[in-house]
Amino acid sequence: MSTSSLTPSLTASFLEHKHSLGLSYADYLETSPDKKPKWLAVHEKLRLTKDQTQLISSFTRRMNIICLSGMWCGDCSSQGPMLAHIAAANPDHINLRWLDRDEHLDLADLVKINAGLRVPTVIFLAEDFEFVSLFADRTLARYRAVAAKQLGPSCPLPGADIPADELAATL
Repeated sequence: MSTSSLTPSLTASFLEHKHSLGLSYADYLETSPDKKPKWLAVHEKLRLTKDQTQLISSFTRRMNIICLSGMWCGDCSSQGPMLAHIAAANPDHINLRWLDRDEHLDLADLVKINAGLRVPTVIFLAEDFEFVSLFADRTLARYRAVAAKQLGPSCPLPGADIPADELAATL
């Protein structure tokens, strides 16, 4: 995905400015002391594998990252600590900064997903702050876990009996 496919306003100078306004993970957690314990509880449960640590440690080019987040967001409180662990595994090359989405709507509006202000939204930038890529909302693994909880271990097979009221409601 190129910068121009998002918007011409997503320039390196704009992204560098936004990155400079970002907070460290520890400082970001301090913005909401009542939510901080939930984030820290997830953080304490996580450990990178040896292979993950080796891979992240092998990065040699500086990567600037902005995470648009909300301390109130459940997905952010689970994925945010993961990002923090990744960044901590190579602090010389991963420069992760945190911005509250609602305080930085000028940026959030430029990186909407399906016309929505999703969080977390992680913006990956090159060492010169040129846009590289973004990731937003939930991971595929998270969507699968949510579906399994709500739908059971698998969706009905074709031809499986569907109750008449469900068919009517769907129609």
